[in-house]
Amino acid sequence: MKSIRMKTVIIVIPLMLAAVLLMKKKDMSYRQSVLKSMYPLIMLPGKVFGSKNAIQKNTNHIHPIVDFYSLKIVLNDGRILDVNQFKGKKIILVNTASDCGYTAQYAELEKLYQQHKENLVIIGFPANDFKEQEKKDDAAIAEFCKINYGVTFYLAKKSQVIKGTEQNPVFNWLSNQEKNGWCNQEPKWNFCKYLVDGNGVLTHFFAQSVSPLDPQVIDEVKIQN
Repeated sequence: MKSIRMKTVIIVIPLMLAAVLLMKKKDMSYRQSVLKSMYPLIMLPGKVFGSKNAIQKNTNHIHPIVDFYSLKIVLNDGRILDVNQFKGKKIILVNTASDCGYTAQYAELEKLYQQHKENLVIIGFPANDFKEQEKKDDAAIAEFCKINYGVTFYLAKKSQVIKGTEQNPVFNWLSNQEKNGWCNQEPKWNFCKYLVDGNGVLTHFFAQSVSPLDPQVIDEVKIQN
């Protein structure tokens, strides 16, 4: 019996290593390649079973206390982005990371953006807050996103998105009821998505388990302000 198990291990391990080698993508680490390949499986439990508070809605359409359009964003190349210029458009703000099981959502976010960019703005906020899954600097993050996922939407300067003294001001607004009017939910993990409508009202929080191409996300993007 032991000899059979040993033979099985001897056969299986090389096959597993070969599979990892085949999954290796150019300009990606082995970990990143494997996670990208496994993304459909990672998303499957959320699709089948859902998860508590995966989607939170501003059901009463509560307006913010602090004006969303007063915020400014430092982009990954150092430029300052004034969100006031996006009045009338939907905006998705999402915290991102390069070494996460959800990193493949970069491609889905880009697809969503290309389909609706006349009325939609997407801004990614790279952060190293969860298991140190974003160790790259801003230049390397931008290159990784462009080469591997074709990202053309805005990327902010790497920052902290979870609550604390160093929290990015935009995420401080998004996760503070005293500013946005109703939502205290900070990101639970990488790739949590917040939707702001064309009037500067925070309308939804979508957890990492909700795909950017989920029908519920697409429907909200399509709704006229």
